[in-house]
Amino acid sequence: MKKFIYLFLIVAPLSHADQFLDEIVAVVDDSVIMRSELERSAESIKKQIEATGNPLPPSDILDKQVLEKLIVQKVQLQRAEQVGIRISDAEVDATLTNIARQNGITLAQMRATIEADGFNFSDFRDDMRKDMITERVRYAYANSTVKVSDHEIDLFLADNELDQGEVNIQHILIAIPNGADEATIEAKRAVVSDLRQQLLQGADFSVIATQYSDGQKALEGGRLGWRPVNQLPPLFAEEAKSMEIGEITRPLRSASGFHLIKLVDKRDKTTKMVDQYKVQHLMVASDEIVSAKDGMKIINDLYQQLQDGVDFATLAEEHSDDFNSAPLGGDMGWRSPEELGPRMGNIVENLELNEMSSPFQTDIGWHIVKLLDKKQADVTEEFKRQQAEQAIRQRKMQQTIESWVREIRGDAFVDIRL
Repeated sequence: MKKFIYLFLIVAPLSHADQFLDEIVAVVDDSVIMRSELERSAESIKKQIEATGNPLPPSDILDKQVLEKLIVQKVQLQRAEQVGIRISDAEVDATLTNIARQNGITLAQMRATIEADGFNFSDFRDDMRKDMITERVRYAYANSTVKVSDHEIDLFLADNELDQGEVNIQHILIAIPNGADEATIEAKRAVVSDLRQQLLQGADFSVIATQYSDGQKALEGGRLGWRPVNQLPPLFAEEAKSMEIGEITRPLRSASGFHLIKLVDKRDKTTKMVDQYKVQHLMVASDEIVSAKDGMKIINDLYQQLQDGVDFATLAEEHSDDFNSAPLGGDMGWRSPEELGPRMGNIVENLELNEMSSPFQTDIGWHIVKLLDKKQADVTEEFKRQQAEQAIRQRKMQQTIESWVREIRGDAFVDIRL
């Protein structure tokens, strides 16, 4: 459980002596990074690396990596403040509760564990809030920028096999500065070639990534986790499809720099099957004319008529306020639970064939449903189109976020004083 917590923790206790010796180690536009902040972050990253069982990098390399991470975080937090992005206490608490639940403990137990290890829980919460803010500002920018057209989806489906499975990969990036000259590019090429040679001779990928990678997941050993192949950048996807587990790519060149990819594992995808239900529906809407109380009286009367043997389709045609299904005798056709909504979907899933529900209420009125039939439907083709849209969007968003982070980092005034 501690291993999981440390993945989120970048703060550590600070002694009174350290507080008096504090100093500025970097200026980032209108904010500063203090030595105490760097040391707290470096200490927690050490805990994270130790939890993985990997050896620690030299202190100077770790400090450099952690400081760059803090600089990029500061720049993103400033952008978030400019556009008014906030994370409430309730959102932070919900995230912390979810982390605790995933570890099979309560939030109180997680707090006790953190404090028993000498960490300040208030700082832990504050760091969680910062992580949530930076993630939100990145995706807010990408979502406002990235668009996917039907034409792009059609072209994607024509050119790509969607069922390519998923891969678990690790990543090393040796970044090339914007506008770099040929000598700088060749120097970076030499670095990545040397790192690959070390890896081929048995060096641990996680250790090398932690020490040398410029990627956003460097301090997590370059672990990108499970990704659908068709959502990877095309440069990575083409390599991943033909790689064997454990294999490391040759240096790959992109606009960001040189990349090394290791295939940790892979798995296949299956045909997309969903449960679908053929449902009859009778609704009494609640509005300014018919109150919820009046609607309940009407629906109970209709329910009694149905129990007395009156035909469902007849009553639906005459009385239902669902204007789409009423002319069809209440027939809603084949629907998945998600399409029916959480309340109705849950009720329909628990009905037997030809069984009728009791009256129930949603935010739009009162309902009675009857289950006519159910089946498992192959929605692979429909799902493929959704996958294509998602794959295109994810590719664009990853590239957009990466470019945007580099851009705002490059535009920021940064004065490193180490």
